[in-house]
Amino acid sequence: MSQKQIDILQRALAREKAARKQAELILEEKSTELYNANEKLEQLYRDIEAELTRTDSQLQGVFENIVDAYVIIDLTGNVMKMNDAFVSLVGYRNSRQNLNLFKILHPKEKKRVAESFKSLINSGSITDFHVNIITKKKKKKLVHINASIIYDKGLPVAAQGIVRDITASRKAEDNLIESENRLASLILNLDSGIVVEDENRKIVLTNKKFCDLFDIQDTPESLIGMDCAIASQYTKKLFADPDAYVEKSNDIFKNKTTILGDELTMIDGKILERDFVPIITKNESKGYLWTFTDVSIKRGFRKSLEAQRQKYRNIIANMNLGLCEVNTDGIIIMTNQSFLEMSGFTDAELIGKDAISIFTDLSEADILVEENKKRNKGESNSYELKVKIKSGEERLWLISGAPHYSLNGEIVGSIGIHLDITELKMLQLQKENLVIELEKSNDELQEYAHIVSHDLKSPLRSIDALISWIKEDNKDKLDEVSIENFKHIETTLEKMELLISDVLEYSSVGFSDQEKNLVNLDDVVHGLIDMMYKPDHVKVEVLNKLPTLTGDKTKLQQVFQNLISNAINFIDKDQGFVKIKVEELPAHYQFSVQDNGMGIEEKYHDKIFKIFHAVNKSKDSTGIGLSIVKKIVDLHDGKIWLESKPNMGTTFFFTIKK
Repeated sequence: MSQKQIDILQRALAREKAARKQAELILEEKSTELYNANEKLEQLYRDIEAELTRTDSQLQGVFENIVDAYVIIDLTGNVMKMNDAFVSLVGYRNSRQNLNLFKILHPKEKKRVAESFKSLINSGSITDFHVNIITKKKKKKLVHINASIIYDKGLPVAAQGIVRDITASRKAEDNLIESENRLASLILNLDSGIVVEDENRKIVLTNKKFCDLFDIQDTPESLIGMDCAIASQYTKKLFADPDAYVEKSNDIFKNKTTILGDELTMIDGKILERDFVPIITKNESKGYLWTFTDVSIKRGFRKSLEAQRQKYRNIIANMNLGLCEVNTDGIIIMTNQSFLEMSGFTDAELIGKDAISIFTDLSEADILVEENKKRNKGESNSYELKVKIKSGEERLWLISGAPHYSLNGEIVGSIGIHLDITELKMLQLQKENLVIELEKSNDELQEYAHIVSHDLKSPLRSIDALISWIKEDNKDKLDEVSIENFKHIETTLEKMELLISDVLEYSSVGFSDQEKNLVNLDDVVHGLIDMMYKPDHVKVEVLNKLPTLTGDKTKLQQVFQNLISNAINFIDKDQGFVKIKVEELPAHYQFSVQDNGMGIEEKYHDKIFKIFHAVNKSKDSTGIGLSIVKKIVDLHDGKIWLESKPNMGTTFFFTIKK
């Protein structure tokens, strides 16, 4: 480091030392001043305390007689004196060493109170000052303060104040204001027109609904102060009978008695309901309240409801079903005309009587007792009951019972709908007997068909065997004509046997004991096509996948076999086809078997499904095949029909239920 740098550093240190010395002198001077000021302050405090001590006996009487909280503080907020009411208010005991008013202020109030305290010192007093404090028990309270400065020889030395707890009164005031606001808002937004007038008939309050009902374009506020008598003259033109409206309004006001539900009809058909209520306070009239409610829809609904009630009352009274209502004890309280006609009793003979004792004997009484218990539990159901009507005749009634509820949802009884099914039950028994007899007859017919088939086939086989023997024994003696005749006899015998087999098969359709199962028709039909004989010039194909459904597999196979065989047999073209497809309907499958054969004239479309009817006679046809097909389709809840034109082919359609 150079000498020059050392000199500069020494000069800087010297300046810093001089500055530090000067600062110490200033600090010492200020400390002396502060000490002197503190001495003066302490002396002043001692003087104030002495003065307070001298006047304590005088102030004590004042303290004891002040009902509100009273407190004396120094100019820094320390409590110097407080009465019992103040102690009760804040919860702190009198001790100026540890209680400062700023300590009990709400945190948000401290800045505002500090400013107000300055104003208090400058002006000498403050009045009606509200501030939130926190008591020793951490409760928030709102207090009202009137305070003033205490002077000694013209100098402010302390402050005194009256503190009043206004928490409850402010809350009550706020609640009252809130309640008034709610009431005003409610009135202004009611769905009824409101007019409040004073004792001199001047409007003091109204709402928008009133303006809307009376087609007043002004705001509700603009009507305040208007004379109601004048307003009535202005609005009377809106009513169907304006003079009567004004006259009745004046009468109501003159009598000054409460009027409720007074109806007014307006010129546009609207119906208003008017109420008038005098406002009385301590036996003095304070005004009047008018309300106007549009009840047009309610009146229309009431008329409609009454019309509906009358309508259903007429229906109940005149319907063919007997209606009877009983209470929870089974006592009849209402019947309709049909019930009276069914039972043979009059209304007077039934109302108030026990239904069980009138209509049932001991054997049926238990049923009604149990059903009444179900109604009382809230259950509904239908049941049959043997009853004895007034004439003594026994009848069978079908009763549908349901619990009857009050408007409060309580079960107060039950209502029963009664239908006399005596004749219907007899018909049902007859039907069941007929079904049994029919089943027996069908069984006998089926057995007879098998016997007849066997008895007819047996001689045919004998004739066929005899013809064979004659031909064999005389084969060298018979000429060509005789041999041809024998062939005709054999052909006739074969056709006769086929006819007997088809008749037996037709009679057997519908009597099979085989249960219906899931049948995969795609496999069935493809297997059938592979097994059947098909000429080389005929192509048989399935155009789309056939479904799986519930049915009799053997009989469904018979349907397709008959239709495909017929199609092949009657194809007269060099290139023939048979096309099979299915279409899915909501409840059924619709199948079709199409060919390009010789076709069928329209006049035969209905006949070909009849037994023994064949359009084209052949040695292999008995006229029964399509009859069997139709019978099987019928058994599967379906229908069969065809579309065909000569030389253009035929399409058979049939449906099978899913």
